[in-house]
Amino acid sequence: MSTPIINKVAQSELITLDPVQFLPKGDSIVFDLKEFLFMGMILKEKDFREAMKGLKWQTYQDKNVALTCSVDAIIPVWAWMLVASNLQPFAKEVVMGDEKELHKVLFLKNISALDTAAYNDKRVVIKGCGETPIGDYVYMELTKLLRPVAKSIMYGEPCSTVPVFKKPVVAK
Repeated sequence: MSTPIINKVAQSELITLDPVQFLPKGDSIVFDLKEFLFMGMILKEKDFREAMKGLKWQTYQDKNVALTCSVDAIIPVWAWMLVASNLQPFAKEVVMGDEKELHKVLFLKNISALDTAAYNDKRVVIKGCGETPIGDYVYMELTKLLRPVAKSIMYGEPCSTVPVFKKPVVAK
């Protein structure tokens, strides 16, 4: 007589949280101030303001915009502000930095919107080992967000986890 195979992982009441679900969605575009510099290094206020008036800001409708300057130039604070104020009515999100910084900010914004109530006193596995590369900062932020509520936090897959945090048992 053979004994039935028991799936202990399925019975463990683990909640698996896949960081991929927080990946930024939508189109991203870079707005590079380099294109508006005189001789590639000087921002002339009058010319810059005229150029801003002539831009078709609708091009940025519902896009995530990385606002940057890819050359070594001194950009006055008001110039960043002027571009942001023109982008805001159209863009979904505007972040000062390159595409990598935009991706990070959007990722973190998505994580911060997580409703932690579903993880209250639960054993949580933050999934690792996926096909999509995920920055270490994502795992850190998820841990910081879940630590106050989760019973335990683990990293990896439900069948092979690495313990990260376990809520101490309080004596009654």
